[in-house]
Amino acid sequence: MRNLSRLGAIGAVLLALSFPAGAARATPGGPGVTAKTIARTTVGDRDYILREITVPPGQGTGWHYHDGTLYGHVRQGTLSHFDATCASDGVYPAGSSLREPSGADHVHIGQNRGSTDIVLEVLYVLPHGAPLSQDAPNPGCDFE
Repeated sequence: MRNLSRLGAIGAVLLALSFPAGAARATPGGPGVTAKTIARTTVGDRDYILREITVPPGQGTGWHYHDGTLYGHVRQGTLSHFDATCASDGVYPAGSSLREPSGADHVHIGQNRGSTDIVLEVLYVLPHGAPLSQDAPNPGCDFE
């Protein structure tokens, strides 16, 4: 029954893509990085938040982690993703999907190293009331 409730919540969030977007609520990682909340719902002890994030060329998300799992879809551009060891843990062109695991042991950064905006559709599955992300210091990488 619990899994059925979660599936229903995810379906409701995805259905909300057809509704007009709400006001932007974002803390940008770099100049010009924007995000807008498309839909938000709570089921039990989980918040499901669907957002559209745009990262202009040469910018990034800043180092951070999440208290829950994120599921992303790259609608436009190419996302370069790095972990706390400074190693690339994926390059995601348009049409790709990615998953970001939860926890402070999964610090990461997303960057736009291309020449066009990256547009991401991201579903956050967070403990109820948790922030969208937690800022983290650069773990010693020679890039930001």
